[in-house]
Amino acid sequence: MPLRIKLKIALLVFLVLFSGFLLLPTFVKELPPWFKKYVYRGELKLGLDLKGGVHLVLRPDLEKALKTQFDNYLQDIKAQAFRANINFELILEENKATFKFYKEEDLKVFKDEIIKGFKELQIVKEGKEKDAFFVELSLSQEKVSYIKEHILDQVLEVIRNRIDQFGVAEPVITKHGSDKIVIQLPGLKDPQRAINVVGQTAQLEFKLVDEETMQKLNLDALINSLIREKKISLDTPIEEWRKLIKPYVPLDSEFYFLVEKDRTTGKIIKKPIILKKEAVLTGTYLKNAQVRIDPQFNEPYVWIQFDSRGAKIFEQITGENVGRRLAIVLDEVVRSAPVIREKISGGEAQITGSFTMEEASDLALVLRAGALPAPVKILQNITIGPTLGKDSIQKGIIAGLIGASAVIIFTSIYYRISGVIAVWALILNIYFLLALLSAFQATLTLPGIAGIILSVGMGVDSNVLIFERIREEFKLGRSTYSSIFQGYSRAFWTIFDAHITVLITSLILFTFGTGPIRGFAVTLSISIIVNLFTAIFATKIFYEYLYEGGKEFKIKFFEIIRNPKIDFMKYKKIFAIVSVLFSLIGILAFIQAFMGKANLGIDFTGGTLIYLKSETPPSLDKIRKTLSQAGFGDFTLQDVKGENMLLLKLKSSEETLTEDVDRILTTLKSKFPEYNFTLLGKEEIGATISKELKKKATLAILGALLGIVLYLTFRFNFNFGLAAGIATFHDVLFTLAIFYLLGKEINLLFITALLTLAGYSLTDTVVIFDRIRENILNKKPKNFDELINMSINEMLARTFITTITTLFGSVSLLIFGGIVIRDFALALTIGFIV
Repeated sequence: MPLRIKLKIALLVFLVLFSGFLLLPTFVKELPPWFKKYVYRGELKLGLDLKGGVHLVLRPDLEKALKTQFDNYLQDIKAQAFRANINFELILEENKATFKFYKEEDLKVFKDEIIKGFKELQIVKEGKEKDAFFVELSLSQEKVSYIKEHILDQVLEVIRNRIDQFGVAEPVITKHGSDKIVIQLPGLKDPQRAINVVGQTAQLEFKLVDEETMQKLNLDALINSLIREKKISLDTPIEEWRKLIKPYVPLDSEFYFLVEKDRTTGKIIKKPIILKKEAVLTGTYLKNAQVRIDPQFNEPYVWIQFDSRGAKIFEQITGENVGRRLAIVLDEVVRSAPVIREKISGGEAQITGSFTMEEASDLALVLRAGALPAPVKILQNITIGPTLGKDSIQKGIIAGLIGASAVIIFTSIYYRISGVIAVWALILNIYFLLALLSAFQATLTLPGIAGIILSVGMGVDSNVLIFERIREEFKLGRSTYSSIFQGYSRAFWTIFDAHITVLITSLILFTFGTGPIRGFAVTLSISIIVNLFTAIFATKIFYEYLYEGGKEFKIKFFEIIRNPKIDFMKYKKIFAIVSVLFSLIGILAFIQAFMGKANLGIDFTGGTLIYLKSETPPSLDKIRKTLSQAGFGDFTLQDVKGENMLLLKLKSSEETLTEDVDRILTTLKSKFPEYNFTLLGKEEIGATISKELKKKATLAILGALLGIVLYLTFRFNFNFGLAAGIATFHDVLFTLAIFYLLGKEINLLFITALLTLAGYSLTDTVVIFDRIRENILNKKPKNFDELINMSINEMLARTFITTITTLFGSVSLLIFGGIVIRDFALALTIGFIV
């Protein structure tokens, strides 16, 4: 055996062994800890759509952050003013505070000795009004800019501390753009609890109760009359209540609800209460928080302890307000409002309320980890329960094995020994791909699987191109050895062009895409590089080993399509009419989708998708009627036959729909107890994220088409590049048109399917164009029609076989894949046929 062949075989064996080493942490879970710590820690992780877990996109409320910071400074100023025996009156307004003094010397001490120590504040206005001097303060512009720049880092740090204490394995917490945070928590058994821990602001405030205003208003009677007149209800958000009550309340006071549990009935009671706006103490000074049990009622409460500074403030407040009520406010909800009996030293207090042990533990956790500097809005919430994730994995594996088995059997029978070589190349292709994904510690998701499907299709296509070239060389009377290596030589540039154009497309998708599209692009990019190696280098080694030294060894292929001479151009008018018709429908669908008028998924409209499992088959008509009567608007229901599964989609332009989701679940469980509904998963996407996803999906598609045109212009000429771009766009529009006519939902998974089809279509187009160019140079056809007919007929067998083998994968996903991936597989199947 020649040395060059031995070296090639040695290289291939080394790569196989090295890939096995890269895959060790992924498939061998019992590795000793030192291996991952000191040797190698790469591991292929399953995405949330396969493993289950939570994906959140959060945005901090900047205005609240500024207010919180300003309130903290005001507390310090007041404490210093009290110590300096300064008499003042404080009036709080939006983002500013006015201090009033009735002695000029108090004003002078305040300005010269106190305010000078607060560089973060600025005097907006000062002067004299009637018999009082006043100073108006606000945050300085420098401090406002600093908070805007650093708020994301502060929120990130607090959330990371909470998640570390919560004990989530392998969390991913990253910044997204300049104002968002992305959190991924895989494999959670109780996702909702984790969301509560992450999203709870934990803003702890102590405020004095405004008893005078409550008595003057006869607050309970006022609230009852407003509810009777149906101007508002107890379930209405607190912001709406405050707008309604504002005319009755002084500027320095604010409306709240005190939430308590009736110890007799166990029901939650909401009592109206008026508090002073000013927080006399906040959780900034908190030192510790623990869960304790009330021995009298055997109920959990949270014991809190302040640091030395906070203890002094607490002692001063309680000492000066004996006989008054002090409310403990947690995230805009009054938990308790006990009467101060005496001055309290030691800096300890307790938060009581209708807590379960779990809720009290989580509250103590978030208080210890620190309050968020501002409330956060959940812009996107994808919760996949472990059951749904497991279902996706099991059905995906079954579908994949069936599809792969069909490809292996067909290829082995049709191309015989060459088919067996191609199968080994495909196995190596997937093996090397998984190894590289593990080395990069990538996350495998459903769109990533789509990338693998496309790479398998391209792997088959590459081998089919080589085999068909070998067949052509046989027909020219060449020997087996000569035919094989001439086939590789002639197929190389066609394969190379097809792979490079798809690689450029995937890189553009990674640049402009988001979420699933980027996952698809990463998997596809790596698979293209691997596929070039296995198709050109690895398979050739097998042939070189079999035919070393030019020995004759006859190989045979089946030939389903033998010397076709179909006059495709004869039907060009019919093809053109059908293509133009469906392209126009596709363009209409694209415009409708862009304007939000098509059947868009919640990825692009905002809203919620809920996966529910029932013990018996649910009645859609009854559920639809019940939800309509309960006041739910734009929703759709879909059941999964044979699986007792219900999909409920609720569209909305609101930023978050958590309250609606809770109401839906409560309604269904109370009205249909016989179904015993279980929540398998949910997706919540706010308007901000949906607009961003729509924009980036559009940019990704258009950018990919532009990249195709530019590369093929470079490799062929501008006309070829433009034609390839149009051909690819045509196939995408055709598939979009069929989906639109079928009334199917257009979502991110469908866009990923379109991108998969674009790559597949592009490969087809490049192969045909390469043969057209070759025929122009070699065969000199008489006219354009003859050129096109000749080129398409010569590549017809390759196109047919590639389409069949690719359909094995998509059809198996369509039939055996789970509900999550079914429409995705349908789009692939339609597109492959087109």
